[in-house]
Amino acid sequence: MRLNLPNKLTLIRIFLAPLLVVVLLTPPWATAEVKSQLQGMDSVEWLGDLAVWFSAWRDFVGVLIFLTAALTDWLDGYLARSRGQVTTLGALLDPIADKLLTGSAFIALVELQLAPAWMVVVIVGREFAVSGLRSIAATQGVVISASIWGKYKTVVQVIAITSLILTDFLQRYHMGQLGRAMLWLVMVLAIISMTHYFVHFVRCVDLDSRA
Repeated sequence: MRLNLPNKLTLIRIFLAPLLVVVLLTPPWATAEVKSQLQGMDSVEWLGDLAVWFSAWRDFVGVLIFLTAALTDWLDGYLARSRGQVTTLGALLDPIADKLLTGSAFIALVELQLAPAWMVVVIVGREFAVSGLRSIAATQGVVISASIWGKYKTVVQVIAITSLILTDFLQRYHMGQLGRAMLWLVMVLAIISMTHYFVHFVRCVDLDSRA
């Protein structure tokens, strides 16, 4: 099976998700240990210098990976529609890639104690709840399209995750709480958009259907 460009971008997003976790959760002592082990080995000593550089710029590398993955989320949908390359595989992989990316980022942020676990549970739980409603609606031929509130949530979510990853950097400019504030906004928008989807679901789906 030959993958089209939108599907390739979706796969890139899937592969970037675990890489993001590895980058964010690699402890500083690990890179320092790599540096010490390679000390004196002229042929590969540059790897030690690279490890030290990575330790110093880890948050920015993480943000670069996350924003690149987030960009593919917009780009694959745009290309699929503009080129007429909307496929069943793409429709299946795209939501999986989205949830894997945001879920991975949030799990890493919880592990780093940059995001409260209960807020992440609410936000991620909303994703699964909405997916469930859409799946049930699809069995009756009802398409629940993305709401404007959901789009707002997605944009703010990208800003929130980026700000949380850069908490230490933003702290220097007395903006260390920006990420947490944006996370609250994400949670509010997640609840509003989930309510919107639920109301639309109840109005359009026959809950008594046995089909």
